[in-house]
Amino acid sequence: MKLKALLRGPRTLFARLALILFVSLALTQSLSVWLTRTERDQTMTNVMMGYIEREVTSSVALLDHLPPDERAAWLPRLARRTYTFVLGPGAAGGPVDAELSARVAQSIAEGIGKRYKLTANSVTGDPDRLQVHLQLSDGTPLTIDYHPMPSAPLSPWLSWVLVLQLAVLAACCWLAVRLATRPLSQLARAADTLGPDLKAERLPEDGPDEVARAARAFNAMQDRIRMYMTERLQILAAISHDLQTPITRMRLRVDVMDDSAQGAKLQQDLQEMETMVKEGVTYARTMHGATEAPLRIDPDALLESLVFDYVDAGKDVVLHGRIEAPLVTRPQALRRIVGNLVDNALKFGGAAEISVTALEDKQVMVAVLDRGPGIPAESLEAVFEPFVRLEGSRNRGTGGTGLGLAIARQLALAMDATLSLHNRPGGGLEARLVLRRVG
Repeated sequence: MKLKALLRGPRTLFARLALILFVSLALTQSLSVWLTRTERDQTMTNVMMGYIEREVTSSVALLDHLPPDERAAWLPRLARRTYTFVLGPGAAGGPVDAELSARVAQSIAEGIGKRYKLTANSVTGDPDRLQVHLQLSDGTPLTIDYHPMPSAPLSPWLSWVLVLQLAVLAACCWLAVRLATRPLSQLARAADTLGPDLKAERLPEDGPDEVARAARAFNAMQDRIRMYMTERLQILAAISHDLQTPITRMRLRVDVMDDSAQGAKLQQDLQEMETMVKEGVTYARTMHGATEAPLRIDPDALLESLVFDYVDAGKDVVLHGRIEAPLVTRPQALRRIVGNLVDNALKFGGAAEISVTALEDKQVMVAVLDRGPGIPAESLEAVFEPFVRLEGSRNRGTGGTGLGLAIARQLALAMDATLSLHNRPGGGLEARLVLRRVG
């Protein structure tokens, strides 16, 4: 549970693997240092016990053979880092309870206990401190005062070596995780760039077996999708071509009909059929990917030309604002998108207004506005689906094919632009096309 709670923080696989490896290495390094230091202390303790047994035995024998008036002068010479000799009864205290002190008392007893009667006690207030009491041959009391050293001192450079070692392990961990997760990042990037044109960059099929197999599978998936889309386009193109002939024959037959009223209705039906077929093929082509190459254009001139064409046709279309900067985009696709949006505005609002605004981050917004009935908020995204038409527009005057906005959205995606619809305050609809600006 603690590991799961720890992994809830980082969101990326790189961060999670790096955290797991770094924590594992840090714990392993700490455990290794602790085990090494414990073994080192135990070894030094064992060596010290043998040293104390020999040295204390020699020192007590020397003091016992010295004249009483010379013993005091020898005490500083016989003193060591952890114990000293005191000519006297020493201090009283409780029983020896510390593990190290008990081992020292046992070591001293094994060395000189056969010849001298020993008593040992701890010093009040300092349980690790030990005093061993005995009497020399002439009855002089002698006390061995032992001050244990808790552990062997560490070298001053050892901590820096451990820190450097941990830093090297962290760097190696970061490099290993980065090399392991880089193919996944490339796969995610390739999947993100797989747009309607199906021209994402192919992944290199090298590296470890698992990575190479995933790259081959992704590249094969791209090829299959491209093949399916090509087949669909070919089917729609064939259907469109085959329908043109019967539609033309039906038109000729309608032209020679005596009933002019029925003939006009049939002519309108045939026109709608032909329009639907053409729009279907256009939508399939936009789904398959635009073949138009991006060009550096003057968007102000393109939009002004588009507006002039509508004005010449007697349509109420106006243009506000200027970009005054070049755009690298697909001009025919841009013209088709804005044209579809203007056609919708004219169809439902009777007039259209094109507003151009330069945004931050080198972006440009082309908005097409109308004062038509608008679209219910819950349907603002649904109308971009192919063949989706609102119930209120299913009539001969404004029904359409339901593909105009779908084609515009697909072309926008192919141009790396965004297209969205928004209801205007006071009624009407605003279509916003956001493109990237150059310069």
